[in-house]
Amino acid sequence: MGSLKVTLCTGLIAAFAALGPAAQAADGGGLSVNPASPAPGGDVALRMTGCKEKTASAVSAAFVSDVKLTVTDGEGTLVGESRIRSSLEIGAYDITVTCGDARHKMSLPVGHTPSAPASPVAPVKAGGGGSAVGLAAEEDRPAGGPGITHAVVGLALASVAATAVALRSARRRRGAA
Repeated sequence: MGSLKVTLCTGLIAAFAALGPAAQAADGGGLSVNPASPAPGGDVALRMTGCKEKTASAVSAAFVSDVKLTVTDGEGTLVGESRIRSSLEIGAYDITVTCGDARHKMSLPVGHTPSAPASPVAPVKAGGGGSAVGLAAEEDRPAGGPGITHAVVGLALASVAATAVALRSARRRRGAA
């Protein structure tokens, strides 16, 4: 049962890593955006920690509309979602979050690809890695089934086996008589 838990936890970590790293606010206000560099027309999730209010608002020229952040858990974390304008040009856009009297600002790069894709730092050696190569090679094979050469070899092997069975049966009968 312990290995099942490890497998599930590893799968969850890989799924979060695949979603992309989150951008953090430069002023340390606890604002993060996921994905860190969204594409025009893509969705983003905003997360704000350290705000004592129950709501906050986020404004950016990159967003289709202003974002209302609301509390979702007992820890006071504010979350909200928005969509990046599809007509937006690639570049960096400011996000301003107003939480009570405090304002937090961060820059959001839109359309930039990360320098390196997210990958595990210390992957678990769980086996099965070599099977992916074999399965990929099987997909390249034609789906027609065995050819004439396979049929001839199969018939030859079947006739050799039938002959061996017949000879063995004949020897047994002679020895019993």
